[in-house]
Amino acid sequence: MTPVRTRARVGTLLPRVLALAVTTVLVAAFLSPAPAAAQSVGSTITYETIAGHGGTELRAKVITPTGVEGPHPLLVMPSAWGTPHILYVGAAKRLAEESGYEVVAYTSRGFWDSEGGIEVAGPEDRADASAVIDWALEHTEADPERIGMAGISYGGGISLLTAAEDDRIGAVASMSGWADLGASLYPGETVDVQSAELLLLAGNLLGRPGAALEEIEREYRRGNIQPALDLSPDRSAATKVDRINENGTAVMIAHGWNDGMFPVGHITDFYERLSGPKRLMLTPGDHATPEAFGAVGLPNEVWEDLARWFDHHLKGEDNGIGSEDPVRVKPNNGRGGWTSHPDWASVTTGTDEYYLGEPSKDWLRWQSSGAMETEPATGWDYDFRTGIGTTARSGTVILSGALQQFFDVPTGVLLPTVDRYRAAVWTSPAYPDGARVAGTPEVTFTFTPTAVDQSVFVYLYAIDSRGVGSLLSHAPYTLRDGTPGTPVTVETELSSVVWDVPAGHRLAVVVDSRDARYLSESTVGHRVEVTSPEENPTRVSIPLSL
Repeated sequence: MTPVRTRARVGTLLPRVLALAVTTVLVAAFLSPAPAAAQSVGSTITYETIAGHGGTELRAKVITPTGVEGPHPLLVMPSAWGTPHILYVGAAKRLAEESGYEVVAYTSRGFWDSEGGIEVAGPEDRADASAVIDWALEHTEADPERIGMAGISYGGGISLLTAAEDDRIGAVASMSGWADLGASLYPGETVDVQSAELLLLAGNLLGRPGAALEEIEREYRRGNIQPALDLSPDRSAATKVDRINENGTAVMIAHGWNDGMFPVGHITDFYERLSGPKRLMLTPGDHATPEAFGAVGLPNEVWEDLARWFDHHLKGEDNGIGSEDPVRVKPNNGRGGWTSHPDWASVTTGTDEYYLGEPSKDWLRWQSSGAMETEPATGWDYDFRTGIGTTARSGTVILSGALQQFFDVPTGVLLPTVDRYRAAVWTSPAYPDGARVAGTPEVTFTFTPTAVDQSVFVYLYAIDSRGVGSLLSHAPYTLRDGTPGTPVTVETELSSVVWDVPAGHRLAVVVDSRDARYLSESTVGHRVEVTSPEENPTRVSIPLSL
């Protein structure tokens, strides 16, 4: 296999604000309520050493319900990347006292007080989870017929992977996890440099990288990401979905619309492939922010549904969750409430499809392929310079999504300031009554590169009358090993979203060549020519909830 290489900028660390965001989450975890048995009512908390795979010692908090006769349903919770077992103590205490669960929350190998090296959800990590189940069945009053796993981020990914390999697990809940590691960290064949740097920084500061992670980082610094891609299939639940279905595991997935590490689009694809009992919750937030406060024991809608999920599938309670529509979504903006749907496809009930006319320094209205019944605008060409960014951007991982979630502050743009010499821009007619964009937008355009490797970034904005825009969705795309001067048609899905467009606002599509979140292969001195050939007109598809 030909190595996939990137250029030298991969060694650049993230801005300090990212490290500060991680520190804030960790501090919240350490300050979780009731970290000792003396403060507990209805449960005891002990600190245990568990022999994991190969005898590696894993440290764990074991939360046992008191005043409830055993055996107890068992929940095993692997820690998130860079965090210790204490992350879950608040939520675990509530699950033990309110629902009678035996909970074992353990620090994943290679981090904090557990031994071993970080194996990036490899076979050792899945064997660790099974060993923790073995230990709990031997040393606690856990019920071997009622076993579940749950976790945030890294813990969610390990939970899904273990469920594919250990048929004792009857139900699982993955929060802000991943299903396809390659699609998450290499979307559109583009390196997500902010996520990669943040993960490596946390791994080196808060853990001990194992051999696999050391090789990944060493090659990444050299510009070669192929080792990471080679490891990805084994560490992706998407490649093991048939085994999850065969085991009949009940799978709950909760995810934030703005998750910067594991984009939501691949999660909805994975969810649709599950054939057993399943539930999907999509809500405002970035990576791990929708459920972070619930982990430390505070009220949280995701954790409340998680408790109902396990109560139904492990304890057999008829609490209504089994008869509800399994897909629940909340708009990414405003204060709209949850809506429920029988499946992900039902979130979209209509589509606005537009042909895109030639961009220029002036805004051009889209020509609708539906209501306006116009012919595609073809035959035009428009080129822009590459290598220098515009004011269009996807935001900063964790920070941008958190601002949207907690303060309704979107990643914005002032559309008139987007340099038309360095971008292509289209705007739609106004939506006089507003609209709900709901689903996965798609954009098709043809561009002619002037370099072998060239990156473009596609953004979808909602624009008010002053030209102030809010980012709804985006997608990176990198052409690799192309032929300069040869047109290439790009058909790309943007990140899935539910967004309420206010009355009178327009939508806008921007295509440029650089974004601070990603490693762009576009350099100064090159150009991109965008065209709309008759056989494949430039167009955009906007999913709607009518």
